[in-house]
Formats: sequence, structure tokens, C-alpha cells
Amino acid sequence: MSDTDPKAPAVADSPLPDHGWTFLDDRVVMRVSGPGTDKFLQGQFSQNLAEVVEGRSPRAAAATPKGRAYCLTRMVRTDADVLMDFPADLADSDVSHLRKYLMLFRGTSMEAAANVRIAGILGNQLAQSLAGDRLDQLVEPGDSATLDNGILIRTEPTAEGCPRFEFWQTGADAPALTPELRISAANWQASEIAAGVARLTPATRESFVPQMLNWQHVGGVHFKKGCYTGQEVIARMHFLGQLKKSLFRFRMEGTSAPEPGSALRTAERAVGEVVTSIVYTDGSCELLAVVRHDSADESLHPEAQPDATLCPMPLPYPVPEREKSAQSDT
Repeated sequence: MSDTDPKAPAVADSPLPDHGWTFLDDRVVMRVSGPGTDKFLQGQFSQNLAEVVEGRSPRAAAATPKGRAYCLTRMVRTDADVLMDFPADLADSDVSHLRKYLMLFRGTSMEAAANVRIAGILGNQLAQSLAGDRLDQLVEPGDSATLDNGILIRTEPTAEGCPRFEFWQTGADAPALTPELRISAANWQASEIAAGVARLTPATRESFVPQMLNWQHVGGVHFKKGCYTGQEVIARMHFLGQLKKSLFRFRMEGTSAPEPGSALRTAERAVGEVVTSIVYTDGSCELLAVVRHDSADESLHPEAQPDATLCPMPLPYPVPEREKSAQSDT
């Protein structure tokens, strides 16, 4: 089924490729520039702008005053500007909201970044062809290297151990990526699920505190920075150990993928909400869902598919809040 057919559901290969690349055309890149860039972003996002530097391109979240995430992004420093990516289906609403705060910073703008395009890369081979020996500098997720025509960023590997990267093309020349190794956008989406990286949709925008999406475990929440919108709720949940839900990865066999925003249930009640999902060519599907810690070990199913069974799958990072939550309930 063609990836270019807008009516066709996204289907990932099974098994998932361990090397290849694709352009992430479902993301919109914005450039924030001007004298108030850092101060503006510092007041709205969960990341410390002092740590958004050449060589470090971390994730960040923006939240409502009640601490509910409406934007999940990455911040990339380029000279004095900061680039950020937004899902195409949320970009207009997110940017319009942020510009209300931007009005306070004269001479600072937030505009679409002309000629900036992101490629997702699976495996070390293609990343090595771009960065050469500089690939050794990219040790942790968020580490980045500025190259002649863009910025290469190591991102979270899949739980199965496949290295992953993002290449933010900022130069006029296209990246030196082999056309024969191009993979589908669905395969990248599946690798995001396998890496435990959440993505918001119109159905889940403002549904979760960032920690419920494990955003702190992918480097997206800085708990020691100053105030920003939603910080009080986010910090209180962290320092008082009040997190009762977090992001889990599941697999289902022989069924269609549940929609983002739909409920997961035990036999008695709704205990979770689907964040993102993908179908594989073998008929199975994988999903990320926010689930109550006290119900994660029970038999779960999508609300619309009561005969389906969710099988827990690993994430590439630990979530210690689950153990703390279990201990506090005993």
C-alpha cells in the first residue's frame, strides 16, 4: 500500500528495518529569532535554554497553566536562533497560541524556517556517512553535531537496540542519503513507538502532564530551571511523587490499531488512553498509551475491541516512577 496515498492507513514493515531513512514531512519547522528568543522560550517551555547549545539539541514541552502539554518539540540552536519542530496537524494552533506571548518581546519573531527539512535515520551506517568521525561525539540522545549542510542529532534508540538519528537539513544542498535506502514514513513512526517517544494529536492535545508521556525520560523536562507556564503543576508532580500514570508500549496481534485518544480498559473500568499507534504488515499493531500504574499488570484491551489483548513491550529507558507509585499504594 503506497505511503503517498492520503487515504491509505500507514503500515510499517514487519520486521522493522534496522537501517534506512525518510523525510519527516509531517513536521513543520519554525525558527525563533531576535533579541528576546531565549527569554520568550524560557518562559513557555520545560527546557532550560542555557542548555540548548551547539552540540546539544534537547526535547521540550509547552503546557497550559494546569500543566497539560499542548506541544512536544525539539530545540535546535543555530547561531543565535532556535529551530523547533511541530506536528503538521497541530502547528497552526500551537504557533498561534505561542505568538500571544511573543508579542511581549519586541523584535523577536517565530516564522516557518525556509528550506529546513528533517530526515529520520535508522542505523549507524547512514549517520556515519553524514558525520564521519564526528559520529563518535554523539553519545547520548540529544547530542548533536553541526555539519556543512545541517545538524545531526542522536535520538532515542528502539528498545530492540536500533540506533536512530534526526538530520535537520539547514543548507541548500540535500543530505547525502542513498535513495535506495529510503524507508516509509510508517517505519519511522513505528520506530518512534519502539523508542517510547510520544507524539500529540488533536485528540490528545492538553490531555497529559508531560511526565505522563515519559517526557522527562527523553530529556524533555528540566526540573531545576526557573518558572514557565505550567511549571508549578509539573514540578509538584515530580518532587512530591504524585505521578500515578505513565507511558507504556503494547502490542496486539491480528487487529486494527486503536485511534489516539481512545480508551484502554480492564474488565471493569477505563484505565488508560491511546497516544499513538501503528499497524504492521503482519497484521499486528503497536501502540503507546498512558496507563494507570495500579492497573498496568491487569489484562487490558481497547474499548472498541474487547476481544483483543494487549501484550506489554519494553521501552529503551527505565521509568522509576512506576515502582515508586506501586510502593506508595501498598
